[in-house]
Amino acid sequence: MKFIYLTIGFFAFVLGCAGIVLPVLPTTPFLLLAAVCFTRGSRRVNQWFRQTKVYKNHLEGFVKNREMEGKTKVVILTFASIFLLIAFFMMENVYGRTFILCLILLKYYYFTCRIKTVKKREKKGIIYHDDQQAIN
Repeated sequence: MKFIYLTIGFFAFVLGCAGIVLPVLPTTPFLLLAAVCFTRGSRRVNQWFRQTKVYKNHLEGFVKNREMEGKTKVVILTFASIFLLIAFFMMENVYGRTFILCLILLKYYYFTCRIKTVKKREKKGIIYHDDQQAIN
């Protein structure tokens, strides 16, 4: 089972890294999947992943403080909404459509009310978060 988690984790990690460069792929969901898989797959790989720049730049704030940049939230919400709306329009069942609409509303509630939005500003290699001291 560990091999499967590690395989999925590395695949998600590669897609997340590609998402950094390609605007079509979302970065954060793939990196979150990689983090979960690495945690279950191998302690050593998980420690390596948490020390990478990719993890520190894109996930550390969410994992530690449940916060995201506004841009990241918009990308995740847009990407997920597109796929949910495709499913909504392809489904003919009223109960299925109602479920998808409830899922969309829950998703927007969670991202707007439960995850803090922060603004990142870089100045001379130091990243400043709202309501926090400078972080190197």
